[in-house]
Amino acid sequence: MQTIQEEETQEEHWKRNLYVCVFGSFTTLMAMTLVLPFLPIYIEQLGETDPEAIIRWSGYAFSATFLTAGLMAPVWGKFADHFGRKPILIRASLGMAFCIALMGMVGNVQELFGLRLLIGILGGYASGATILVATQTPKAHTGWAVGTHAAGMLAGNLLGPLVGGLLPAYIGIRNTFFLAAGVIFIAFLATAFLIKETRFKRKAGASQTMKKTDGFWQNAPSRNLVLLMLGCASLLMFANYSVEPIITLYMANLHTLTENIPLLAGIAISVTAFGSLLGSARIGRLGDQKGHLCVLVACFLFTALTLLLQAFAWADWQFIVLRFLMGIGLSGLMPAITALIRHNVSGHIAGTVLGYSTSAQYLGMVLGPLAGGMVANLYGMNAVFVMTAGIMATAALLIAITRKRQRNAAIPLI
Repeated sequence: MQTIQEEETQEEHWKRNLYVCVFGSFTTLMAMTLVLPFLPIYIEQLGETDPEAIIRWSGYAFSATFLTAGLMAPVWGKFADHFGRKPILIRASLGMAFCIALMGMVGNVQELFGLRLLIGILGGYASGATILVATQTPKAHTGWAVGTHAAGMLAGNLLGPLVGGLLPAYIGIRNTFFLAAGVIFIAFLATAFLIKETRFKRKAGASQTMKKTDGFWQNAPSRNLVLLMLGCASLLMFANYSVEPIITLYMANLHTLTENIPLLAGIAISVTAFGSLLGSARIGRLGDQKGHLCVLVACFLFTALTLLLQAFAWADWQFIVLRFLMGIGLSGLMPAITALIRHNVSGHIAGTVLGYSTSAQYLGMVLGPLAGGMVANLYGMNAVFVMTAGIMATAALLIAITRKRQRNAAIPLI
């Protein structure tokens, strides 16, 4: 009787939980990405006038959030296992609203850097919301609910740079932070008062999972392939984020149709996500038909080509078109990497190994902006695209070698 009542309660609340999570993930991710187009300009307003210092601090400030987020993700995951996912969402939304509001009040670049670190520590709304939606939705509707939430996340990543490129021209950079913080605070209120988490159970069986994880790492063929996929996940984010902090400065050197460089930078960043949105489903289906390793090689090579061409773009429209094509190439990478990991590990430890994949992505997010800033200072901004293209081509070569070895060893290609 108690189970029936719990199911009725879950049926009553799951849609409301979903809509609140979509809104919260959309607003928090939009706030995380809206800073990209005007970050170098804001750093200059804070007193940094040396172009090299602006590039360097842009990389530091951008990567700081991902560094602390990657370090804190296991901590907050353990916290959620003990106390539930809703407290994680409340903490993340309130903490982000507070930090983003303070970012509009900073007086120097060091304070901005510190707040970017703090946002990574206190954030994590979207990942927590994904878990809550998956666990609180009835099985018959899980696919639709998770897909709807993913669309909200992608929309936040897509619109964030556009908002960041447009709003500062009308209300100023500091007021843009205040507006974003206000919207996230609304998400905090909705999360606190509208979400109801039912049937939460503390995670058990940790020792069994550890034993199975240890057994997996002793299986050399699967282990080596999975380790390669973790490296590919890191390179994927490295390629995307090594160039984003310098896009505003890079586009200022191109022939442009408008003097609103932050808006152009926002468009250039957003079209990458738009290209990924259009290409992910089709390329994912192609991976199921032709093999995911084959798709990985093709997508890495295509992404490398578009990155290389970006280094030689001379007009804003050329650069934006190439960013869109790059998004299509990137869209086939993460689904294929995830599928290969899932196919090569036991279901009992799939979540653990996919957690390593998330950490690898954060590593790429941290190293990408740092490497991009360093290379830009030493060799110029064009060299960043050439360097990243070379890394992506190297990844394609490693995957091709792995694919050939699997064929020679008669290991099924998946």
